[in-house]
Amino acid sequence: MKFDTPAGSNPIDQLNVIGQPADRIDGKLKTTGTAPYAYEQNAAVPDAAYGYIVGAGIGKGRIASIDSTQAREASGVIAIVTYENAGPLAKGEFYVARALAGPQVDHYHQAVAIVVADTFEQARAAAGLLDIRYLAEPGSFDLAAAKDSATPPPPAGFGPPPQTSVGDFEGAFNAAPVQIDQHYSTPDQAHAMMEPHATIARWSGTQLTLWTSIQQINWGVRDLAKTLGIAKEDVRLISPYIGGGFGGKGTILCDAVLASLAARHAGRPVKVALPRPLMFNNLTHRPATLQRLRIGANRDGVITAIGHESWSGNLRGGRAEAATASTRLLYAGANRMTRLNLAVLDLAEGSAMRAPGEAPGMMALEIAMDELAEKLQMDPLQLRILNDSQVDPEQPARPFSKRQLVECLNTGAERFGWRQRNPQPGQRREGGWLIGIGLASAIRGAPTTASAARVRLDRQGVITVETDMTDIGTGSYTIIAQTAAEMMGVPLDRVVVHLGDSRFPESSGSGGQWGAASSTAGVYAACVKLREAAAHAVGIDPQQAEFVDGQIRAGSQQVGLAQAAANGELTGEDRMEYGDLAQRFAQQTFGAHFAEVAVNAATGEIRLRRQLAVCAAGRILNPKTARSQIIGGMTMGAGAALMEELAVDHRIGFFVNHDLAGYEVPVHADIPHQEVIFLDEVDPYATPLKAKGVGELGISGAAAAIANAIYNACGVRVRDYPITLDKLIGELSYPV
Repeated sequence: MKFDTPAGSNPIDQLNVIGQPADRIDGKLKTTGTAPYAYEQNAAVPDAAYGYIVGAGIGKGRIASIDSTQAREASGVIAIVTYENAGPLAKGEFYVARALAGPQVDHYHQAVAIVVADTFEQARAAAGLLDIRYLAEPGSFDLAAAKDSATPPPPAGFGPPPQTSVGDFEGAFNAAPVQIDQHYSTPDQAHAMMEPHATIARWSGTQLTLWTSIQQINWGVRDLAKTLGIAKEDVRLISPYIGGGFGGKGTILCDAVLASLAARHAGRPVKVALPRPLMFNNLTHRPATLQRLRIGANRDGVITAIGHESWSGNLRGGRAEAATASTRLLYAGANRMTRLNLAVLDLAEGSAMRAPGEAPGMMALEIAMDELAEKLQMDPLQLRILNDSQVDPEQPARPFSKRQLVECLNTGAERFGWRQRNPQPGQRREGGWLIGIGLASAIRGAPTTASAARVRLDRQGVITVETDMTDIGTGSYTIIAQTAAEMMGVPLDRVVVHLGDSRFPESSGSGGQWGAASSTAGVYAACVKLREAAAHAVGIDPQQAEFVDGQIRAGSQQVGLAQAAANGELTGEDRMEYGDLAQRFAQQTFGAHFAEVAVNAATGEIRLRRQLAVCAAGRILNPKTARSQIIGGMTMGAGAALMEELAVDHRIGFFVNHDLAGYEVPVHADIPHQEVIFLDEVDPYATPLKAKGVGELGISGAAAAIANAIYNACGVRVRDYPITLDKLIGELSYPV
């Protein structure tokens, strides 16, 4: 099926199951600990050996020698794989980091060996007996020091163009009577998902099966086959449950590659789970940015020039952090400029992490908007509303499919009590605490991508859905079941969903905020096929058929759905593809974040007291799971604002705080009351379900709202994240 005209009325609009706050289908399995994750597939692979990966002890250089004599003689050791016996290895199409070092070491903790033994303890002990000698070389580990060497990156398949220009930015900015020209920084950040990267690999002749934790099954098959030099048809990936990804499990990484190599050498299945230090230093992360925002406006607050430049670093060949993405679309302004700059760094690869581009970019842009409002002596809310645009600011002939940013801002302001805010910082006090509130706009792309599914109807009237879509904790099982139930006219408990197997039809996968809208559209297309088959089977015209309450109806005709499969199971399979609507209409999700904080006047301690997000993101398929996504993003935004930072050792080239003891993330005590409001919205230009994703909208702008609230509380403007008390305490000047 091809979606190339706006959606009209269709069975989804009944909203009998879609749009209802259904409990997560997988919820009981996960809360009772019975959902089998990648490392726990003991029933499927009862005879697995254990692999332990050894990471490089230098940040840049070469392996001089590897002496594995003692390790091979250790108890229980089955095999040891290094570059010397691994055979030729290529790289996949998404990540640029090599899964196995040798002889060159590209970054600290790049895998240099995997030791396989009968037990985990034996593998770990033997790994400690490897004698690896290195020849260290000078490396580049400091973004600020490498900034002047940065160059525009080549165009990439994801993210904005490296440079954009509309009108005369420099001339308009220099002529603007009110100007903001500020620099901001965001640090390296870790995904820190609960489930580690883990894989069990098993060979059967030339056939390789992996039980692995991965977001994009189709990318994983492609990249693993290319890396190992085998046929895609010989690779099967299985990933039914995933304990968090946030972009860090987009496709295969070293755990999958080395488990595959180890299983081939050992002659038996091998299971691998990465310890936290290797997850932080070996795998991908959100790279640090240095950003410059210049905004010029007339004295009434109308933006006349807006320019955003960003610098980030990566391994050679890696992508730039697309921090300018939101600036291109969020506010009006005739004269515009964005520039991305990329430096080569010898740190672990920087890549996608929840809302790549928008999350760090808006941490700067939305502070700059507040700084502009202050210079104008204007309400920050009104400044944003004044500069709203219903068309793409870079392409005025291209309207937004839906844009309710102003409605989000006004709704949030009313609900949060914005009108009671004192615009003068430091004026509201409760005992020893200074109280402030802040806001930020939110924007995140609403892409869709091709996705397929297979839907089956059996003699009992049960609907079974099969697609290789994954559920990374987002509720994919549930919204896919809701889609099938709505289309086939059955209750939710009559639908069974199977996900995360590359033998199923190829879906969109999870990532980029495209998963929910795309995967459900694929299920919709398959259900259209099944509806046609079922109607034909009972002698009803498919064009007249209605599927309601477990029945197929047309006029006076009424037949039980199960009867359609009386002579055998019926199957519908199709793939949703897209025309040019996304090119003709700018498709984005919008929102507004509000935050209240308290800052201790004596110590500079920051406490988050309230958060509110108002979102406009198309039809909300399940308000319960969607709310969970938004508050998860808000929580990550709080972490980004107040605590998350990978500390780089610029001498050796590694992240020092490479575990959950040293890398701080929010815990329950850090997060206050969170409220989420979804505006009523359907977007017929998005998919037949008129829905969009929400997984990354919740983080976009959340950190800046907190930063702006801190300034309103105490009058100290911090432009370098995270905002910690040491950056406030020297500037506080209030009586204790």
